[in-house]
Amino acid sequence: MTESGVAGVFGRMVAGRVVRWLRVLRDDLCTARADPLPPFTWLRWLPHGVLCLAGFGIFGGGFAQLRDHGYVEIGFATAVAVGQGGAVIVGLWRPITAWWMSLGSTVLGAVAVHHLLYGPAAGFQWPWTAAGIVAHLLVLLLLTLRVRTRVSVEALVLTLLVTYVFQALWGGPDYSSTGVLAASLSTVVVVLGIALRGRREARAELVEQTTLTAEERSRRTLLEERSRIARELHDVVAHHMSVISIQAQVAPHLVENPSEELKENLAGIRQNAVDALTELRRVLGVLRSEHPVGTGDHEGVPGPRPDGPATAPHAPHAPQPTLDRLGALVENTRAAGLTVTTEITGERRPLPPGVELSAYRIVQEALSNVLRHAPGATAQVRLAYDRDGLRIEVLNSRPTREAPLSSGAGHGLLGMRERAAMLGGTLTAGPRTGHGYKVEAHLPVSAPHASDTPPQDGPA
Repeated sequence: MTESGVAGVFGRMVAGRVVRWLRVLRDDLCTARADPLPPFTWLRWLPHGVLCLAGFGIFGGGFAQLRDHGYVEIGFATAVAVGQGGAVIVGLWRPITAWWMSLGSTVLGAVAVHHLLYGPAAGFQWPWTAAGIVAHLLVLLLLTLRVRTRVSVEALVLTLLVTYVFQALWGGPDYSSTGVLAASLSTVVVVLGIALRGRREARAELVEQTTLTAEERSRRTLLEERSRIARELHDVVAHHMSVISIQAQVAPHLVENPSEELKENLAGIRQNAVDALTELRRVLGVLRSEHPVGTGDHEGVPGPRPDGPATAPHAPHAPQPTLDRLGALVENTRAAGLTVTTEITGERRPLPPGVELSAYRIVQEALSNVLRHAPGATAQVRLAYDRDGLRIEVLNSRPTREAPLSSGAGHGLLGMRERAAMLGGTLTAGPRTGHGYKVEAHLPVSAPHASDTPPQDGPA
């Protein structure tokens, strides 16, 4: 390629870049979009009032300076002063428009005074007036706080360029210029505004991340608690499936000369039960793989455990507890230093295994919370059997000393509510009269289950 061809290609590249830059500049600065100041709670309108007062002060100071020292006609001086003072007020809502107003008013004022620099206005501080500098600094600050950094830098560069053109290219040799002062202060204001805007955005992002983290922690806690409940209920379901399988296997031997159809049906029932147990084992393997080592009934909860030693590992295939073990639970809690009394009303009867397990866990967790959060208090456990199900109350008195800091994950109340909701019941917890605490739950039962038996070892 010849030199002329290379020069042509290079020229087209430079021209393309300049055109793209001018388009970006037009998109950034040739706009009148609204960008109001953010609210400041109860001080929401204070910045607006202060800036409006500043705008009126700039109008008065600029008008007086142009008239008294620049000998500008009253109409022209009024227009320039209105443009500078009004730019501060407009900047509250439309910062880019205000920047153009301020810069344009300064240019008009400089043009109006330029021809007098060697005459009666030879001592005039040119090209910026004091009021014009103050107005432009406020407008630049308002703009920088609310637009992207790139737009702020563009506005600063154009301000410096206009100042340079008037001061160095068009100015007179015998005047005291304000251009250096205006350029220096404008740079400082833009840098300060960018820093403040970055700090505000960082704080907003931190608040957003904190909120997301809290929501994610709550969601994770909920999922962990549901997984824990599912692991426990697996054994209850597996027990019933085991019973079905065994009964289907034994049933043909209880009938004299059973028909082939009966044998086939019972064999199908047994096979379905075995298949269901296999699937349950797979599900349990997934659920327990997240907590492979030593996960007890109160994972992550410090202090004594109400049900057994604090270091007792969780046995994967141990039978799930029922209300038949309530006495042992209360005795272990007393051994941990908590005074507990029990009260059972109504006709005590076996309940569905899921209700028995949930009731036991609710009482266990409530007593554990008393141990952790109310040292020195006394507790009372009340169970009331009725036609609709079981009512549970765990009450404690006010603590006698301050509770130590707990590093638990806060699963207690959430887990109790999940267990009650799973059964279609309700659970409430909160302070009670006398400065104590009360946990109350109702676990419904659709109909009496007199034939229900406590769950045994799950085969899975």
